[in-house]
Amino acid sequence: MTDPMEERATTPARLRSLPTRLLSLVTMHSDRIVTEGLAGADARKWHYAVLATLEEAGPASQAELSRRTGVYRSDLVSVINELSARGLVERAPDPADRRRNVITLTEAGRDRLRRLDALLGSLADEVLAPLDAAERDQLTALLTRLLDHHGGHPAPGGG
Repeated sequence: MTDPMEERATTPARLRSLPTRLLSLVTMHSDRIVTEGLAGADARKWHYAVLATLEEAGPASQAELSRRTGVYRSDLVSVINELSARGLVERAPDPADRRRNVITLTEAGRDRLRRLDALLGSLADEVLAPLDAAERDQLTALLTRLLDHHGGHPAPGGG
């Protein structure tokens, strides 16, 4: 691994101060940490997105889950299959429309979500280690403002 201070010293100044480049580099670093951390817990970002959405919004059709999480419908089917096989969600025909399924979070799913919340909290601490609590709050507010400006929160995963 290269020394960050040495790398910074050899990077041209215009690149070191380009906000979009800095956002991209931090995003890549954060994504790697979250993806590896979740993989170590036998989970993926989309697992977390589905579990969190079901807990917050209640049972939902696959189409509604796709809209709320930003996970493509074709990908969502395999995510639901994985979560269902682990007993974390249940899939049942919708009594109002037997052509569609309703996905419900199980108690095991709630337990798994709590464990993933704790894991993601520790991963966020790792990513944001150099920032104090006020700076973390400010960064979150600024990133939320940017995201809202550029079209909202449909990004998959949640990590």
